[in-house]
Amino acid sequence: MKTISAGDLKTHFSEILKSVEAGEKFAITYGKKKEIKALLVPNEIKKTKRKLGILEGKATYAFVGGHNTSEKEFFGL
Repeated sequence: MKTISAGDLKTHFSEILKSVEAGEKFAITYGKKKEIKALLVPNEIKKTKRKLGILEGKATYAFVGGHNTSEKEFFGL
């Protein structure tokens, strides 16, 4: 893990971000004592596509009279 001051981080943010994207970790220091205040680490959460329609055939819906909302408005379409 590399250390970098907050000022240098602001100056070289794009370069540091590319390094983090490549897997490097950074400790961000601040103040006269150069204390570590934060860590900048790669995102390890893998994004997966949400499966739509997982309840297809398992659930139903019904609109009961007396409502002024259409199906399109209800589902945000």
